Amino acid sequence: MAHPPATTDLWISTFLEAQAAELGAAQNTLLAYGRDLKDAAQWATHRGLDFAAATRDDLESYLISCDAEGLSRATRARRLSALKQLYRFAFEEGWRTDNPAMQIKGPGRAKSLPKTLSEEDVDRLLAAARETGRNAGDRLRNACLIELLYATGMRVSELVSLPVSATRGDPRMLMVMGKGSKERMVPLSPPARAALSDWLVHRDDVEEKREAKGDRPSKFLFPSHGKSGHLTRNRFFLLVKDFAATAGISPAQVSPHTLRHAFATHLLANGADLRSIQTLLGHADIATTEIYTHVLETRLAELVHQHHPLAKGAGDEDPQ
Repeated sequence: MAHPPATTDLWISTFLEAQAAELGAAQNTLLAYGRDLKDAAQWATHRGLDFAAATRDDLESYLISCDAEGLSRATRARRLSALKQLYRFAFEEGWRTDNPAMQIKGPGRAKSLPKTLSEEDVDRLLAAARETGRNAGDRLRNACLIELLYATGMRVSELVSLPVSATRGDPRMLMVMGKGSKERMVPLSPPARAALSDWLVHRDDVEEKREAKGDRPSKFLFPSHGKSGHLTRNRFFLLVKDFAATAGISPAQVSPHTLRHAFATHLLANGADLRSIQTLLGHADIATTEIYTHVLETRLAELVHQHHPLAKGAGDEDPQ
């Protein structure tokens, strides 16, 4: 049996380093694991325990204490997931001869249906994006942003950081760098390709003028003068709220992620299979994609209740 790390801090840091190096875990994922495991470590330390000696009963007691603190079901499920990952790693590394977290059943996650938009709402949002902006350049950029997002279902972070090199040559497909540095191909619709072409003409003209003044050209499709060098997620979030207001849609109902949900829901409603949608969205697990079947089921049920003659009450019958 390999010697386990001497302290809980070393358990956590070694585990996180392995997740980053071997699995390419995203920074946000590593930070979440770290926070959750440090909380569990503090709980154990106060009771004279450590990760090396903790039993299944100890871990279950920790989860019960999380419940007693009033933590949400999602938070408790996430903390258990972090412990399961840690102990699976510890078992594989030979730090322990057992995995005390393996058989623990968590509270699960409440399946909340993602907010989405109708196809008519998306059309209005696209039209609003083409009309919103301080100048012609802003309007071209805004149209390109929304067309690309709805055509591909990209995550907002993937969209705003898209390198311009990926969009050259009137592409039918885009290479997207997703979570964990995993690449995937997403197709472009004709409207998205047209919006991209129009924006590139303007963008390249602006970049050429900047380069003539001695500035370095941007490598991003949507350049910005900020620290990141590209349009930020927060700025795009605010832009989408403006588009919604212009389109006559409640801004509270619309976010960049709503367009990603609309992309998936509309594909499913028009006959696409879940595996294809999983690939396009970059989901590692098909279970994540399956939530869209619930969205579709809810919509179909509403249609039946609204339009099927047998679903109408006696008082709703058409007069003869």
